[in-house]
Amino acid sequence: MTQLRIAEIFGPTIQGEGALIGEPTVFVRTGGCDYRCTWCDSLHAVESAYRHTWTAMDTDAVWAEVQRLSKGNPLTVSLSGGNPAIQDFAPLITLGHAAGYRFACETQGSIAKPWFADLDTLVLSPKPPSSGETVDWDAFNACLQAGKAASSTVMKIVVFDEMDYAWARQTANKYPRLPLFLQPGNLAVDPDVAVDLQVMADKLLWLVERTLLDCWFAPRILPQLHVLLWGNKRGV
Repeated sequence: MTQLRIAEIFGPTIQGEGALIGEPTVFVRTGGCDYRCTWCDSLHAVESAYRHTWTAMDTDAVWAEVQRLSKGNPLTVSLSGGNPAIQDFAPLITLGHAAGYRFACETQGSIAKPWFADLDTLVLSPKPPSSGETVDWDAFNACLQAGKAASSTVMKIVVFDEMDYAWARQTANKYPRLPLFLQPGNLAVDPDVAVDLQVMADKLLWLVERTLLDCWFAPRILPQLHVLLWGNKRGV
């Protein structure tokens, strides 16, 4: 039986960003990541210092919790992290699909897995310069190849500043056929500190105006809806 390191399973709530924004979703958040982004909003699922809070669960236990939370109503299950690509979700996807559930996965594109092909939505989110990480484009391309059979593959980029914006345009030019979603970054990631909604609105407006000024009409620009509704509260 496949063992998974789980940081938290929660929902149903709504997807807060990207191609599936607003969609009712149960989140399966894994523990562990090969990146250490400077502005990470999920350190509890990344840093080894939090390993004691993660739970080792077999696939059947994860599936049972998804069913319990959704009360057996088929909806979208989002595999997130951390980096969910570190782990083997093929058996869970098989169980869920048999019951009518849909599966989405968001990953930075650093590790390719065969089960990407079984996803309903693969979200590749390469990290911009502000993250402090450097994208391995060969690995990213391998993820694209692994997910070729997925029902939908999209790219999402978080933008914090002008350097990130320029990088996002360069990246979009590399992958013109990938549907692109942009969102302004959120630096206020402490769950105990209230989010300044005006600051978030100003960042969103800047990003919208910046793309329109450049006549760059390819991306869809969206807020982090969950941040607007619940701030940085975990489990929603």
